Amino acid sequence: MLETTSLYRPVSQAELDLIAASGWRAFPPRLSEQPIFYPVLNEEYANQISRDWNVPYYGVGYVVRFAVETAYLGQFATQNVGDPHHNELWVPAEQLAEFNAHIIGPIEVTATFRRQA
Repeated sequence: MLETTSLYRPVSQAELDLIAASGWRAFPPRLSEQPIFYPVLNEEYANQISRDWNVPYYGVGYVVRFAVETAYLGQFATQNVGDPHHNELWVPAEQLAEFNAHIIGPIEVTATFRRQA
């Protein structure tokens, strides 16, 4: 059986719509001002980004979980960007199509955060 690693990603409504349009199988290409795709290694951190950054900026934020072939992920060093649990992988934007090809199964929404009325 193929070994996989679960990763998480905080996303906006626009990005979620593009993921849904892919059949829940791929992340959309990065914009020109986004040189890296950064999935995070734990759900707590993804929730924090979605709640504390995406909700104030977009009004809503989602967290998605997806599985990637563990052996493929070995080429990406874990980057810590703050607190001990703030760990993410930095995938160069030009490698995102290849990264998507190593996703196993569907991308699924695990959390939704909305601005309080």
